[in-house]
Amino acid sequence: MSEPRFKLSTPGIVAGIVAMTAVVVLSNYAVQFPVFIEGYRTEDWLTWGAFTYPIAFLVTDLTNRSLGPKAARIVIAAGFALAVALSLLVDTRIAIASGTAFLSAQLLDVAIFNRLRQARWWKAPLASSTLSSIVDTLLFFSIAFAGTGLPWHQWALGDFGAKMAMAALMLVPFRLLMPALRPHLANGDLPTATR
Repeated sequence: MSEPRFKLSTPGIVAGIVAMTAVVVLSNYAVQFPVFIEGYRTEDWLTWGAFTYPIAFLVTDLTNRSLGPKAARIVIAAGFALAVALSLLVDTRIAIASGTAFLSAQLLDVAIFNRLRQARWWKAPLASSTLSSIVDTLLFFSIAFAGTGLPWHQWALGDFGAKMAMAALMLVPFRLLMPALRPHLANGDLPTATR
């Protein structure tokens, strides 16, 4: 069975680029701030970026679901370029780490999601976000913080745990938005599974 062909939607792609840029810039800023919870040593395990960055996978997966992998790659490339340019104003090392991790993880996310497109509705976003989060976490924290004396190994573990919790949580808006984001298919191709 051949893969469906998607129509590209300029408004959909622009919305994805804007959302992706905002999420990455916010996350690159927020990752510099540890989470402090009275009575717990959370500052050694979590930064605020752990809670904002997983939304980038939701943006990618929704774009992929409705507009296909080509549109998702366009959103990733344009969002990446804008976000890294803006993040350079925050911190050069974080911008480089973010760009490297972002491109690697997001492109992996698209590939995995697309392979699992016909599976049950939750499998593609959960599997792609999980595997991509592993790559993203390893690349980002090792490039951004290695040799700084900061507890980046612990931050990476805490970040990954938060990403997994957020990946599960992001299934809710993904499922709720699926009916509104029906695949834009070309020439009568069959729609993707939504079971």
